[in-house]
Amino acid sequence: MNKPLRRIAVFCGLLVLALLVRTNWLQYVQAEDLNTNSKNRRVQIERYAAERGNIIVGGKPITGSVATDDTDFKYKRTYVDGPMWAPVTGYASQAYDANQLEKLEDGILTGNDDRLFFDRTMSMFTGDQKRGGNVVTTLNADAQKAAFKGLGSKKGAVAAIDPQTGKILALASTPSYDPSSFAGYSAKDEKNWLALEKDKDKPKLNRALRETYPPGSTFKVVTAAAALENGVVTDINAATDTPEPYLIPLSRTPMVNHAPGCEKASLNEALRVSCNSVFANMGDKVGRDKMVEMAQKFGFNNPEVDTPVRASASVYNKTMDRGGNALSSIGQFDTATTPLQMAMVTAAIANDGKLMKPYMVDQLSAPNLDVLQKTEPEEMSRPISEKNAQLLQEMMENVVQNGTGKNARIDGVTIGGKTGTAQHGVGNSKRPYAWFISYAKTDQGSPVAVAVVVEDSAGTSRDDISGGGLAAPIAKDVMEAVLSKK
Repeated sequence: MNKPLRRIAVFCGLLVLALLVRTNWLQYVQAEDLNTNSKNRRVQIERYAAERGNIIVGGKPITGSVATDDTDFKYKRTYVDGPMWAPVTGYASQAYDANQLEKLEDGILTGNDDRLFFDRTMSMFTGDQKRGGNVVTTLNADAQKAAFKGLGSKKGAVAAIDPQTGKILALASTPSYDPSSFAGYSAKDEKNWLALEKDKDKPKLNRALRETYPPGSTFKVVTAAAALENGVVTDINAATDTPEPYLIPLSRTPMVNHAPGCEKASLNEALRVSCNSVFANMGDKVGRDKMVEMAQKFGFNNPEVDTPVRASASVYNKTMDRGGNALSSIGQFDTATTPLQMAMVTAAIANDGKLMKPYMVDQLSAPNLDVLQKTEPEEMSRPISEKNAQLLQEMMENVVQNGTGKNARIDGVTIGGKTGTAQHGVGNSKRPYAWFISYAKTDQGSPVAVAVVVEDSAGTSRDDISGGGLAAPIAKDVMEAVLSKK
């Protein structure tokens, strides 16, 4: 072979080699990314080529599928009580992809998950249409209804957990949206989507998991836990050395109390009437680093709290000075938390100091209802000892029986709680957030812990905004809904 032909042969060989490398790279290395890319239209077409499996609550589907006349998208997703369940399901849209459980469990719901290979293979032989599997949740339908109804036209969120297992029982957020309104590919679906995108009230925001708020006085239970665990307080009924006025460390600014009798008040009394000065003093005595440590044991500063929908990280500042730590100890300054996080704090206290990992998918099942995967309760941490947890329970129960949480009382049931009114905005200029955290306790332990935040309540004057007035009645209704099933 002469030299020019050799060169041509080598060049052609390199081209073939490059083609083989590229083909294998696409098929084996990039295949997964390409298959799951939201811009890959074939992914969307495949998602709606058959009826999707359902998301189940209490044995009943809260989703469905309906046949369409579209040549590409043969089925469209439907929702039962869509606005109420949107914070749980998320959405599945022919035009706008999917999110939350609809996205995270898409493989099961479409039937494309590897665990459903046998079902797909059998359908090829039997001629049956491919079907998706189901996502069975931990949610309590009655508790969710109570939370959603209680929030009503208010802007806010509710998270409720079973303290003994970590099962999420309710997850409500308002204002909400109907995922059915943009589930298709029409001009009307586009119009509805754009309206939601432009809505200043952010109805698509899952406030229970993805919004952080200053927790206000509800955070005082974390500060009380830190004071007890670090030996700053050994007797919850003994007087503290809190002066009146109490000056914020490194400043000449007095801490403002909204209740009388805070000078030298005991920890128990200070929680009952919500003394800012006592808890700022306790937070300063514990110190920033130990306060950070305690907050993190409860779940703060953790960016990977998955339910399996990921929650935003709640924050307790690791670098602030003494004054910032004192203010953060009463739930102000840089402290920020999701409603889920405050439900976790409450659940750990109610569960005698053991924090269980929150989750809302109980099991994944095949179309024939065979269980593919079941979630087992998992301990997340032990922020406080059993003894100190029970002291905190005593204090929180005092708040409900004799303090600011009276609106959460339930006849014949032991209720512990803490109110909070969180200031925010430049110079505290914005309307405060109303908080309430609580748990119910029976002879078998605590079946429910709840966190409620009311971000805004139309028609309520600023002076009338309080955790006990706005948030506690909602928490009470949610607890009653869970207790009625026990």
